[in-house]
Amino acid sequence: MIRRHFTIPCAGAQLAATLDLPASGAPTSALLLVSGGNEIRAGAFAGQARLAARITAAGHAVLRFDRRGVGDSSGENAGFRHSAEDIAAALAALRAAVPGLCYIVAFGNCDGASALMLAGGAGVNALVLANPWTIEQEDEAAPAPPAALRAHYRARLANPAAIRRLLTGQVAPMALLRSLAAMARPRAPSTNSLAAAMAEGLARFTGPVRILLAGRDRTAQAFLGLWNRKDQRLAHCPGASHAFVEAEAREWLLEQILAALAP
Repeated sequence: MIRRHFTIPCAGAQLAATLDLPASGAPTSALLLVSGGNEIRAGAFAGQARLAARITAAGHAVLRFDRRGVGDSSGENAGFRHSAEDIAAALAALRAAVPGLCYIVAFGNCDGASALMLAGGAGVNALVLANPWTIEQEDEAAPAPPAALRAHYRARLANPAAIRRLLTGQVAPMALLRSLAAMARPRAPSTNSLAAAMAEGLARFTGPVRILLAGRDRTAQAFLGLWNRKDQRLAHCPGASHAFVEAEAREWLLEQILAALAP
């Protein structure tokens, strides 16, 4: 594998970027990796760097970058809602650096997926969207969305140890009652302007889409509570956490991305 580090101009700032290329041959397909949250391009504990290396080993180019104000990039961090320029700059740099590309897939997790949806696919050929972020509250202490609570308690009721704690009084009754009341709130997709804007953006995209949901992730559960559960583009990994760190989840994620890169 050949790994290059360089910068990409973007609206007066410089985006730090890393391009991975196969050691031999000229790739005709590539993955544009869009980080979620304020995560740097290497990912938590270099998870995205390892993913990029495995994608490259399969013969594809991979570009990772830090958006403005994140990691090694200059400029102001305006958040994922305002990252369309960053994604466009990274995509243009990828095409310039690997001129023989015929097919580009963009992969984003969490609000990286949301950013790609808001940007209408950002000009790539295909999308892999994992656990899209739809939670509008910024308050970490805000109640979990009803869909996330329902998924949480379904898992708890399947766990004998959790049932034992409930029967022996080890669960705070008021906290349980508050959660049950929140679960009973009716679903109201129309009130979530972020989810509506994401759906509108994705509707403008005409290429293949995979929406990957980690079974143990609150963000994925909240998204599913606002989305059409019959959407044929949905794929579930039951035992996965948000970043797909489990061994089986890592392999599942890799398979999904490689399948998207080989249409």
